[in-house]
Amino acid sequence: MKGVMKFGKKGKLSPRYIGLYRISKRIGNVAYELELPQELASVNPVFHISMLKKCMSDPSLIIPTEDIGINDSLSYEEIPIQILDRQVRKLRTKEVASVKVLWKNHFVEEATWEAEEDMKKRYPHLFESGDIPDQGTNSLLRLFN
Repeated sequence: MKGVMKFGKKGKLSPRYIGLYRISKRIGNVAYELELPQELASVNPVFHISMLKKCMSDPSLIIPTEDIGINDSLSYEEIPIQILDRQVRKLRTKEVASVKVLWKNHFVEEATWEAEEDMKKRYPHLFESGDIPDQGTNSLLRLFN
C-alpha cells in the first residue's frame, strides 16, 4: 500500500498539522482533550502537548481534513501534482533516474525525490506532457522558490 499513509503516522509526507480544534480541558501536565469534528470521531481526543501547536493566525499552516481526504480507516492517499526536476545517478553497474515530485497539500520545500520508474507506473499522466526537466535544468524550480 505504498502511497497510503495512516493518519498521524510519522513519515516524510505526513501532514504536519491539520485543522483548528478548541481545547476542551487539560488532562495532567502534558495532555489536552480537544473538541474534534464528527469525521474524526474514531480518533482519541486526548493529545500529548508535543503533538499540538498553538494557532499563530497563519491559515496557510493548517490543512483542512476535507482537503486531505481522510477515509473511514483513518488513512489517506498522497496525490502528486507535478514533476519539478529530474536527475540520473550513476551507481557502479547501473544508472538510476529520479524525479522530484510536488505533492498535493504540501509546499515546494517538501517535494520529494522518487524513483522515476515507480512514478511512471503509478502516475503515467504526470509524464504525458513531456515537460519533465532534465538533470541540471532548474527553470521550473525557480518559478516555485
